[in-house]
Amino acid sequence: MITGRCRCGAVSYEIAIEQLPPVYACHCHICQRATGSAFSVQAVVREDMLTVSGPILVREIPTEGRVSAQRYCGECFARIYNTNSARPGIAVVRGGTIDRSEEVVCSAHIFTNYKQGWVTIPDDVPQWGEAAPPSDFIAALLGG
Repeated sequence: MITGRCRCGAVSYEIAIEQLPPVYACHCHICQRATGSAFSVQAVVREDMLTVSGPILVREIPTEGRVSAQRYCGECFARIYNTNSARPGIAVVRGGTIDRSEEVVCSAHIFTNYKQGWVTIPDDVPQWGEAAPPSDFIAALLGG
């Protein structure tokens, strides 16, 4: 079981998997602004494997015919995860909320055309200047 929590601890979660999930980094301007950092780090998991407890606030953001439902802690407002109507059954968990986050492995980088100049991505890690083709992206995350 993988566990995680928000900054203040009011929201916690469990992911019904044994090993830490692979994560990816997104360097787009939206993620930079949402995190106040150079990129966001996220893990893709099946939504039915994620159990969340605590005060969650949901903000639905419509974009290009889809709806992204962002989940935040109702106390400290840390962003925990989101779902998207374009990807039913998938939850995108914020990598920094995972307990043992220092052990996660970044398996891919997307929207690198917008990355900060001081960020260096190892040559052996897949990267795309914009969005990755879905099959290539999944293969990069799953190691195949």
